[in-house]
Amino acid sequence: MVLEISEDWSIPALLLAWLIAVAIRLATGSATVATISAAGLVAPLAADMSTAHTALLVLAIGAGSLFFSHVNDAGFWLVKEYFGLSVGQNIKTWSVMETIISVVAGGLVLLLSLVI
Repeated sequence: MVLEISEDWSIPALLLAWLIAVAIRLATGSATVATISAAGLVAPLAADMSTAHTALLVLAIGAGSLFFSHVNDAGFWLVKEYFGLSVGQNIKTWSVMETIISVVAGGLVLLLSLVI
């Protein structure tokens, strides 16, 4: 199914992997669940990739799994309590920072794929 989506929609495999990891992260709140689930879903895409592009696929999944930490994430609560923040403050700082890291890392992976 993921292969069909990738081909039918002309979405680059790295972007699709990032988007799947983002969707799972937003749905579950867990980076671990997002990473493992996305890796399993996009594994068929890695079959025909070079070693370098497979590594970029792994990085894209990892980057996507960081997207917007929220209340279902244990790390969200650790940061909130450690720094004495309110939920709103934590979303404005920690969650936004995680989202920026995810987007920038995803973009860098896509740029690297043009060079490698």
